[in-house]
Amino acid sequence: MTAARTISFVIPVYRNARAITMTYEKIRLALASDLSAYDYEFVFVDDGSDDGSLEEILQLRSRDPLVRLISFTRNFGQMAAILAGLKAASGDIVLHLSADLQDPVELIPRMVRDYEAGSELVIGHRADREDAWTSRVTSRIFYRIIRLSFPQLPAGGFDYVLMARRVVDSFNQMEVRNRFFQGDLLWMGYKTTFIPYTRAKRTIGRSQYTFAKRLKNSLDAILDSSYLPIRFISGAGALVALIGFLYAADIAYWRLTHGLAFPGQAPIMILILVIGGILMLMLGIVGEYVWRIYDEVKKKPNYVVREVFGLDPKA
Repeated sequence: MTAARTISFVIPVYRNARAITMTYEKIRLALASDLSAYDYEFVFVDDGSDDGSLEEILQLRSRDPLVRLISFTRNFGQMAAILAGLKAASGDIVLHLSADLQDPVELIPRMVRDYEAGSELVIGHRADREDAWTSRVTSRIFYRIIRLSFPQLPAGGFDYVLMARRVVDSFNQMEVRNRFFQGDLLWMGYKTTFIPYTRAKRTIGRSQYTFAKRLKNSLDAILDSSYLPIRFISGAGALVALIGFLYAADIAYWRLTHGLAFPGQAPIMILILVIGGILMLMLGIVGEYVWRIYDEVKKKPNYVVREVFGLDPKA
């Protein structure tokens, strides 16, 4: 394979002050020591930070003109920042990583070597993580559900990825809202290599990945990449209908053999409550799909850019 000339580092930023410069310097060190044959560019996407992150990136840009910057008008979420960064990146290789120092920069040379060996998509996946136990447990439950639809998805999930140019171009052709980043990459079917690593504990600042954002991303992933919710509705409906027929047959049996109505109101009340709860759950799932259809039809952009530095404003 012909060696690529430029690596684009796409780095979404939201309240990552102080960690940004350290991330940049670590990557530059890896480039100088192991990847000196490559040119580079940094594409930082500031997702509406209010902690000085934007100013820190601009300081880096004053020192290094190969630091590019896209600044959003407000916080649109990590997925929007990833989309903007991938569309703006011009490198032969595009590498996405976080700005919180939790993804090991030391893995970059190995990821590039795997690309040179023929891989089109190199995924650094979280084999373990030094986060709080609540994050580990909820993450494990979430990925077990998702892997029913994507068996090839690593158990700990991933965000740290290296993509060949053709992978980025294919990904950028998907104009979809409320999407699942990991599922979209695996769905395309490019030749993939997986590299496990331990996700480090965040030492600067605190995570902005709140429970509400975690829940929203989980729903997006499940509804975008899986037929399980619809199949659950069908299966639950069939099960409730079967129970209803059996219960009706039992009532008829008592009436015909004993001349009495079926004894007790408790079973009837339990059935009413259970069936009512299941129906409301089904309506909620259908409502999630309807909302996503409505959101897609509106054709609103995934993000709004305030300023661009060092890039084509139309990117």
